[in-house]
Parts: sequence; structure tokens; C-alpha cells
Amino acid sequence: MAQTVQELSDATDLKDFVHTGPGTLAGAYMRSFWQPIHLSQHLPAGRAVPVRIMSEDFTLYRGASGTPHLLAFRCAHRGTQLSTGWVEGDDLRCFYHGWKYNGSGQCIEQPAEPEPFCQRIRIKGYPVQEYLGLIFAFLGEGEPPAMPRYPVLEQDGVVDNRIQTLACNYFNRLDNSMDPIHVAFVHYFRRVGSQFRSGRMPSLEAEETDWGFTTMTQWPEGLEGENPLHHYVMPNAFLIRIESNEDRGVREHCSWRVPVDDEHHLSVNASCLLISGEQAEAFRTHRQTQRSQGMDASRSDPAQKGEAVLAGEMALDDAENDWNLYDVQDYVAQVGQGRVVQQANDHLGYVDLGVSLLRKVWARELAKLSKNEPIKVWQPELIASTVVGGRATRKG
Repeated sequence: MAQTVQELSDATDLKDFVHTGPGTLAGAYMRSFWQPIHLSQHLPAGRAVPVRIMSEDFTLYRGASGTPHLLAFRCAHRGTQLSTGWVEGDDLRCFYHGWKYNGSGQCIEQPAEPEPFCQRIRIKGYPVQEYLGLIFAFLGEGEPPAMPRYPVLEQDGVVDNRIQTLACNYFNRLDNSMDPIHVAFVHYFRRVGSQFRSGRMPSLEAEETDWGFTTMTQWPEGLEGENPLHHYVMPNAFLIRIESNEDRGVREHCSWRVPVDDEHHLSVNASCLLISGEQAEAFRTHRQTQRSQGMDASRSDPAQKGEAVLAGEMALDDAENDWNLYDVQDYVAQVGQGRVVQQANDHLGYVDLGVSLLRKVWARELAKLSKNEPIKVWQPELIASTVVGGRATRKG
């Protein structure tokens, strides 16, 4: 990196979690973890695409062998965007003058040069791995840590994936993940609002764990809510069990909130749907039909209706019967906070117990990083369960 972490600390507020571009402390922290950046199924062999993560641009391509590779955005020759070139075997050739790079970023051909100097040309290459139908990348310095595993997502079943882009900072969503109380208002208020007004509030617990945090919510009888157990995996993932009416099954579901830039982020979702046999085949056929009809894209993009609600052009009630209503509601709540939340202006209360804990631990870890002290190693593989006592999960 161009700056040391000490220089970053000198220039950065340790509570500045929202800025993750090059030269930021939170960005250095996020880059020390593997991040999901693309759906495996959307990158066929022989294809190259541009991707933008944490205000940096990259070139992602899949070679003929099926192996994905991640390189710098531009050719070292005269800066042309590399994703416009050709995949040849497991290498990538720039379309401007034909310079070719291998999967590590080493230039291996300069066809128009009478005296090639390939050995002196190398662009940045990044480690990538595929897991759960997603392509993960390590964008930090030095040797990457081991890829985190999520055993609850590796059970027998059907893996289902999608990616959303939301027009707000990723930390809007991280705060929301530590806020189970919002569910009863944002998603269920029409049915349970009167019970809240009568003072029947749920109790909330939040604690730091080996993987991040666990929140426990006790809902009074008759007050509708989610599965009481939520797991937040540091630095930016959220794990929950969902009972889905659409799928007629139970999902072990994980969402990663990955910054695109300071005002946009990806919500990368992987679910293990716990079905098998004919039910699994029927679901796969159903999903394929959705995708062939373009319905999968509308499912994964709540932005159009969310923006219409925020602009006053429609009401949330108008989306009551939409199949992605839950996503539209979250979009309105979180993008409605502003593209980048000014956390110093918040007035936190009892319902923000988890939010306060999240911010406290983030500040602690950034302080460690700024002093070159070891940051905590989080272990999502230790999560044994996502449900308490067989209690019903939320209806999706």
C-alpha cells in the first residue's frame, strides 16, 4: 500500500467506518478479508468483465480451464480497459495492441514489439476462490488468510444466489443487520403496530462472539417477529435462517455487504435451501424459468420501486403484493437514511443495543490496525446453529 497503517491512523478518524477507498483505514481493514465480488454463474468460461469494489476497478475473467482470475483494470501499455480484450486459454489479451497477461498479471506477449520486454511488465493480480456459487477475492496486502467456511451453508440442499446493488453506503446495511427490532416496523408494522403502541416491546440481547456477534430477541406472545437468533459475521456478513413461502422450504441464508464506492454497495446473497429430490428439481426448474424470462433480474433489484417510494411517486402500500416486497422495504429504510449516514448525528437508544456494540468493536479493530497490532481472527465455522428451540422463522 502507498501509505502505512500508522500514516492512515494519523489521517483518519478511528470511527470513520464508511469510507473504504484506497488510503482509508476502514478500507485497509475490509481488504484484510476475503470479499465476494461476483456470481459464479454470471461468469462463463472465456468471458472478462469489469468490477468495482471499494472505489477501485478490476478485471475479472474466467479462463478456458474454468479458473477465475482477477487483474488490474488497465493494460500497462497505454491504459486501455482490459475487460474489453480476449480470453485466450487462461490468459487475457488486450484488444488495443495485443499485449497478453497470464492469471497472475505477468505480461507474456507483446506481438507488435520487435524486441519484446515482457519480463519487465507486470500488473497487479489478486487471489480468487469460488465458494457457495460466488467468486471471492482477497484485495489486501501480503499472504491472504484462509477462506472462511460456513458449514450451515454446506448442508445437503440447493444453493441459491443473487446480488443486489443499493445506492447507499455499506455501513447503512451493517447497522441494519444488528437491528432486529426494525423488522416489526419496516416489514410487519401494519399487523403489529398497535401492540407496539400499547407498550408491548420485545427484549433484546447482543454479545460479541468468536465469529462476530449474536443477537437474541424475545418477542411477547402475539407479537410477530423473526427467528430470535441472528448471527453477524465480522466484518460484513449476516447469517439467518428463513422460512420461505415461495420455496416451501427453509433457507440458511448469508448476506455480505460489499462496498462498491462510498455511496453504493453490493448485497451478495447465498442460501442453502434445505430441500432434496423432486422438490429440489422443481425449484431448479422454477429458478431457470424465472431467469429465462428476465424475472430473476427484477427479483434481485428493488431499486426502481424503492426510488419511486423515496421520490413520493408511489407508496409502499402499492408494492404490498410484490414478490420482492421485503427487499423494497429494506431499500426504502436504508437508502432513505442518506447515501452516507452521518453517524455522529444519530441518537441511539435501547433498540440500538446491537448497533452500539457493532460500532464499538469496529472502532477497536481499526485502532489495532492503526497500531500494527494483530486484529481479531473471526471464525464463522464455529456457528453451530441459526435457530433456537425450533422456533418459527420469518415468512419470506
